[in-house]
Amino acid sequence: MPLDAKLLRAIDYPTMTPIQAKAIPLVLDGRDVMGAAQTGTGKTAAFSIPLLQKMMKHENASMSPARHPVRAIVLAPTRELAVQVADNVKKYASKSNLRSAVVFGGMNMKEQTLELKAGVEVLIATPGRLIDHIEAKNCNLSQVEYVVLDEADRMLDIGFLPDLQRILSYLPKQRQTLLFSATFSPEIKKLAQSYLQNPILVEVARPNQTATNVEQRFYKVDDDAKRHVIRQILRDRGITQSIVFVNSKLGAARLARTFERDGLRTTALHGDKSQEERMKALAAFKAGEMDLLVATDVAARGIDIAALPAVFNFDIPFNAEDYVHRIGRTGRAGASGLAVSLVTSSDARLMADIEKLIKKKIDVEPFELEGGRGGDRGGDRGGERGAYRRERRSEDGDVRSDVAPAASSGRGEREAREYREPSRSMRPAPRRPSDPFFDKPYEPDPSADPVWEDKTAAATPASSGTGLSRFIKPKRKVAALLGGSGTTRR
Repeated sequence: MPLDAKLLRAIDYPTMTPIQAKAIPLVLDGRDVMGAAQTGTGKTAAFSIPLLQKMMKHENASMSPARHPVRAIVLAPTRELAVQVADNVKKYASKSNLRSAVVFGGMNMKEQTLELKAGVEVLIATPGRLIDHIEAKNCNLSQVEYVVLDEADRMLDIGFLPDLQRILSYLPKQRQTLLFSATFSPEIKKLAQSYLQNPILVEVARPNQTATNVEQRFYKVDDDAKRHVIRQILRDRGITQSIVFVNSKLGAARLARTFERDGLRTTALHGDKSQEERMKALAAFKAGEMDLLVATDVAARGIDIAALPAVFNFDIPFNAEDYVHRIGRTGRAGASGLAVSLVTSSDARLMADIEKLIKKKIDVEPFELEGGRGGDRGGDRGGERGAYRRERRSEDGDVRSDVAPAASSGRGEREAREYREPSRSMRPAPRRPSDPFFDKPYEPDPSADPVWEDKTAAATPASSGTGLSRFIKPKRKVAALLGGSGTTRR
């Protein structure tokens, strides 16, 4: 591969991955590229190494910001992925004078602005924060020659299409554009047709296909058994670290607390955490200080952890394409991995969507928990020897399950029987005999006077000659203010 000696000293790849072997020559040749590659295939190096090679002709040691204009932009959907790409670019360019910077939301713009004002050749950014800097006139994009849309499918899922269109409108028309995506939806193809010029499609696997080196297992379980299934698999397979995916931020926080109470070192990664908290949690997991990382899809995008042994789908993703991205966290760079999905009876439609996307029939297996309890108990809620399971919710909403043996007599037998047979209604209590006195209608006493009649008022004769009721005061004469005949007033 014809690379500059400075770049070769910084690159420690003994051999190229398939995506690198196919994409790098095309990028060096100046062609627009559409790369169909899952995460963990080495695609970051596939675009960053040839772009750095093409920019080596502009390398200089000058301290003037004008000598270091932005020449390449890499757009990523999440902060985590942007940081990962920036780390790789900085590593590959470490022996040269090419500068790079990364900007993303959730951090103070002042420090980012100072770095941009000093001049950078490679700018890695999330779309929203890049627009912030463009509007603030913190960077000049008039000399951009290369644009990379990394994980373009995810950027469209998040809703970045208007931002992408706006950013691309600011850039010179004459440029080289590279687009990488794990899946190719109609929207992705339309985006490529609009902004790429005669692109070359590079595929290392069939689009939307899952990695062959990842063992995929699907187990049918009940919701309240999911946590126990994960713990048993971790123990049986000797897995030291894994990512557990959930569909909601609240679910991530609750599940992380529950695993912590189970004795597993766990941290959560979701959108409600500040950028500093997210980076701290991710750093602790990468350093091996945590056993489990409970994460949502958006927060976990861009996580690159070498030799991650397993991922768990605690919740089946609402979007089938997210399944491909989730299991791409393991089995990276050719290593083997395990992806376990916990399927409930309500996940039939979501599973059908995944089958349609990956074009493969999925076999859902039953899971047998230790102690003879199956992960999917169906309608038998009893357990062995008349035991039954009751769920209690703590104040923070977590579900706790207690297994209690059914008593042999009295109230215990009744509780166990009612739990096993929820459809049997309780026998109503016998009615007490009614008293006929309380069933009789009200009959007023004819000799009693009505309560609204005032006997003292009845003794007073009505006003003579007025014809008015005794309850109405008679009119009386009121003298006029200026004399004359009086007026009547009540």
